This record gives sequence, C-alpha cells and structure tokens, in this order.
Amino acid sequence: MSERLEKGIQALRDKMDARIASYFSSCVHCGLCAEACLFATESQDPIYTPIYKLEPMRKVWSREYSFWGKLGAMIGVTDNVTEEDFANWETLVYDSCTMCGRCSMVCPVGIDITYMIRKEREAFVAAGYTPEGLQAATERAINIGSPMGVTLKTLQATIRSVEKETGLTIPMDVAGADYMVLFSSMEIVNFEEYIAGLARIFKAAGVSWTVSSKGFEATNSGIQIGDPEAAKTIVERVVSAAEELGVKSVISPECGHAFMAIRWEGPNLIGRQYPFKVIHILELLSELHENGSLQLEGMTDTPLTYHDPCQISRRGGVIQQPRDLLNSVASNFQEMSDGGDMNWCCGGGGGVSANERADEIRLQAFNIKKKQLAELDGVETIVTACANCRLMLEDGLEHYELSHEVTGLTELIAEHIKQ
Repeated sequence: MSERLEKGIQALRDKMDARIASYFSSCVHCGLCAEACLFATESQDPIYTPIYKLEPMRKVWSREYSFWGKLGAMIGVTDNVTEEDFANWETLVYDSCTMCGRCSMVCPVGIDITYMIRKEREAFVAAGYTPEGLQAATERAINIGSPMGVTLKTLQATIRSVEKETGLTIPMDVAGADYMVLFSSMEIVNFEEYIAGLARIFKAAGVSWTVSSKGFEATNSGIQIGDPEAAKTIVERVVSAAEELGVKSVISPECGHAFMAIRWEGPNLIGRQYPFKVIHILELLSELHENGSLQLEGMTDTPLTYHDPCQISRRGGVIQQPRDLLNSVASNFQEMSDGGDMNWCCGGGGGVSANERADEIRLQAFNIKKKQLAELDGVETIVTACANCRLMLEDGLEHYELSHEVTGLTELIAEHIKQ
C-alpha cells in the first residue's frame, strides 16, 4: 500500500464518527435519494446516486466497523479502498454534489447525506485529493482574504463607485454600529447594485451599519472544499472584526453557503458562542418592513418567480421572508413547482461553480431548472438571493438559450422604497 493511499484510508477512518456509522447501518438502499438529486435525475446515470458518492467511506465502515465486514476482512473477501477509488470518487464528490441537502430531506430513515459528504470531503482534503480550482480558491481565501482574490482596495474601489452612484456614504469601521455587513466576492466584483440597494434601504430605514476593513468577506471556501482549519480561519476573521467594532449583529449577504458557514457552522468551528447575533439580509429586510421602518410603495405587474438558494431556504430556514417581501412589491409572483424547502438547486453550490471541470455535468443538471421555468405562465424574470445562484442561473439560461432576466431580491426591494 502506497503512503498516499494509507494516508487517505486513515483520513476516512478519522472522520468516521458514531453518527456516520449509524447512518451506514441504517441505509435501506431504497434509492429515493437519487430521485432527489438533480445530477442523478437529469443524467439518468445511477453513478450520481447520492449515497453511492460515499462508497469509499462505506468501504472503510464495512471493513472496520460492521460485524460481517470485519469477518470478511479476516478471510480476505471484504474490499478495501484503493487508489482508483480515491481518484474516481474525488470527481464524484466534488463535481456532482452541491451539498444542497435535498437528498437528506427525502431519506425515509433520516440519513443526512449532506453531512456525510462533507465529512468525506474533509477526508479527501487530508489525503490530498481535491480539485485544483477549489484548492486555489481556498489558498487565496487564506492568504488574500477572498477566494476570488478580492482585496480591501477592490472593495474600496467598489464603495467609491456606489457612493458616486447613490450620493450616499458607505460607513466603514464604525465602532458601536448595530450591524456589520458582510459581502461575497461576487457582490463586490459582479453585483455592486446589491451594495447600492443596501445603502438606499438602510438610509431609508435609519439603520446603524458599517463595513469592516478587516473582515468583509462572507464566502467560506474552507467549508466548500472540506478543510475545517481553513473554514475556522475564515470565520475567526469575521468574528474578530465584529468583536473589535463591538457591533450587535452581523449581516450575512445574498449568498447561500455564506449564511450556513457563519450562522450555523461558525460557532462549532471556533469552539465558542458569538457575542453578537447573525442575521440573513432577507430576515432583516422582512423585519424592517414588518415594523414599519422600511416603507415600500408601488407594485410591479411583471410576472416573476423566486429561486430559493438551498443553504438559505432548505438548510437555513429563510423561506417565508422572501415571499412576504416579494408579495409586497409584485402583483404577479408565481411559485416554481417544488419551491421553498424542496426547490431544486442552481447546480453550482458547494464549490461546484468554482470547479471548471464540472461545467458539463452542471449544465446538464440545470435542465431541471429549465423544466421548472417552462411550467410558469409568462415569467421572464427570476428573483433570487444568492450571488452564486445568480451567476449559475445566468450561465444556465445562456446555455439553453433562454431569455429570462435574473435579479437580486434586495435590489428589487430598493426600487420600491417609499419616497
């Protein structure tokens, strides 16, 4: 056995906790998870069955933790993990799983396949089996502060542009503010209209807010690739910035996995509770609207629909708020089939969008979104609340030659502020 293979098997063994062992022993091999996975349904290839993506880890479990597996190992009939397994499953684990959680929702015995995939990714990282694109993004996040290489100077340039457009000041490093706002790199580089919309909304609602020059990046590529130490470093950067400024709350932006990383995973990663609250921007906008701080006017009659980002809705529970906001400004809002906590993923979450070799299977999987859109009546506008979803939707629409426009919910709300 090579040193690398031995290291890989040990890494899988190290990630084998009681929860994962119980999941493997509980699986009834019903195949329902395949029907919930957009890669499996749109390719019709059983290799993309979610539970099958865990085969290397299952082999270790069977051989070392199950009675029959241990017995089989003693007489030489239980398979062990091979170099070929690592090479083949590295592609499956990173190219055809967005960790959207839909498979976990439908499992009849409650297996959280998403959790298991994440642990398997952690083992692959420890063993050195990771896609180059994701690895490079993680290194940039640690060394530069952003997976896309966005620096403080880049942010400052975007802020100057927004301030010139809006005539408003973007507050930076203001101690004692109620809210510290995070951005994803894509919002800074691709969608500065989100930042402009935020400035207009907060001005109208009288919100005390700031941006930290030391911790403004929300994207956590450590979570995506499965590197808990990198993920911890990225979370600590934000926590330290928030503590230094003494803010009451940190706002997670229109980014799916960023909310999951800072809100749900962050305290576990750093080993302590936050001295502040984490709130998603849609939760705050809904709260401001409900208490009368954010007053809206005018209704668009443009037919539109809403794409639920997986980590915000299914994994994060922010489902009703975007619908309440949309219904306050749109008279012809139409739900996609399987909307809400069962909505189909854009296909680019979990780091898949940063993995160029996954483009072919990702675009094939986007066909499920095409089907959802085709069922709607005259809808040409898709509203979402995740910069990554927005890019993936635009990419898929272009690939299938669809003419739909994609916009962010925050900027849509900003267009209806009462003057």
